[in-house]
Amino acid sequence: MDYDVIIVGAGPAGIFTAFEMIKKGSEKKILMIEKGQPIEKRFCPKAKTGHCMNCKPCAITTGFSGAGAFSDGKLSLSYEVGGDFPDLIGADEAQKLIDYTDSIYLDFGADSHVEGVSNPQKVKEIRRRAIQAGLKLVDCPIRHLGTEKAQILYGELEHFLQDHGVEMIFGQSCEDLLIHDGICQGVVLDENGTRREITAKSVVVATGRRGAEWLEKLCARYDIAHKPGTVDIGVRVEVRNEIMEEVNEVLYESKLVGYPQPFKNKVRTFCQNPGGFVSQENYDNNLAVVNGHSYKELKSNNTNLSILCSHNFSVPFNKPIEYAQKVGELTNMLANGQILVQRYGDILDGKRTWQKELAHANVKPTLPDAVAGDITAAMPYRAMINIINFIQAVDHVVPGFAGTETLLYSPELKFYSNKVKMEPDLTTNVAGLYCLGDSSGWTRGLMMASAMGVLMGRRLAEEE
Repeated sequence: MDYDVIIVGAGPAGIFTAFEMIKKGSEKKILMIEKGQPIEKRFCPKAKTGHCMNCKPCAITTGFSGAGAFSDGKLSLSYEVGGDFPDLIGADEAQKLIDYTDSIYLDFGADSHVEGVSNPQKVKEIRRRAIQAGLKLVDCPIRHLGTEKAQILYGELEHFLQDHGVEMIFGQSCEDLLIHDGICQGVVLDENGTRREITAKSVVVATGRRGAEWLEKLCARYDIAHKPGTVDIGVRVEVRNEIMEEVNEVLYESKLVGYPQPFKNKVRTFCQNPGGFVSQENYDNNLAVVNGHSYKELKSNNTNLSILCSHNFSVPFNKPIEYAQKVGELTNMLANGQILVQRYGDILDGKRTWQKELAHANVKPTLPDAVAGDITAAMPYRAMINIINFIQAVDHVVPGFAGTETLLYSPELKFYSNKVKMEPDLTTNVAGLYCLGDSSGWTRGLMMASAMGVLMGRRLAEEE
């Protein structure tokens, strides 16, 4: 074998797998493969050009630390937030892993301040309003790294791994796995059009949300046990900071969950960014999706957050990722390949939004190249009704949230629907193959993916 362990993807799950192996004194030879660039070479040209350059691969979603380095960098410190990993290993064990992983982030420079725990009386008042509106407020302490600070922190982690012998290949895609007779023996790289096989005793696939579709295809090809899961389709909402002031100060991130009439799908808020900026990310096949960032120092006049509607498909259709992609493609078509934005009041009035209307509004878009138009021409009816009704419910918790000038950006899509079947020790039905993080379908976010990587690192270290 060329290596003891190959880690595909240098996001949080892969990073903490290698980190924990080193901390446990493992002497295994580790290779990390990442299709993007190292931290020091990751740069989005939009900061200079003012518009998306459609880089391939996207510098925001690929590279060391994955999308985490260029996101708002929020660490959810409760096992109740971040996916289904606690269902696999148990809630107590998941919380212990989160607490331990949080200590590592602190060692590498994370802010010691924790959001959402300073004013329990006001939290109770917000929860009371949520209950009256038919919503659930999920308590979750938040450690906010900030987009710019996250890049520094993950840069330190990158150097730590390199200094301790972890080999890294950047700028090359893992095209395939080497699986024979139910045993994974390595990976196949695309080296400038040339096929290169690299062997290893253990292969860890941790390709993040961006790699979910790729992993789903491999699962089908090699009979890696899996099942279709949930796909989230929604919008990113942007309002003035004044509207969100109480929630921002008390909770920083209001995690609200509801099941609005008439369909009763699960709808939730996600990734709230006080004083943040709406951003564009590009996935494969030229798919542009919306996201949000929040810096420690640089602040805008607005707060943005996503509203996501969960969809489950099984019979006869069982390809939720492809479904979400089609929704995104149709929305991109209406915006000429960019992000579509519409005022909430215009949706209720049955009209599109015009660019000149945004120019005179109280809420100025923080994504300046978003195209004003009609989201309802692309969004599925079920999802759109769920989103509208959920926004009206949130307005009872945060008065003014359902204002006429509230902005909705589309498409906001979360690709983590394929759930790989595994045991609590993270083994799959293919010997030598492990699947971690958001691409595995078990986690959603930085902290839970990092914690899953810690557990993986411990298991591999114990095999010495």
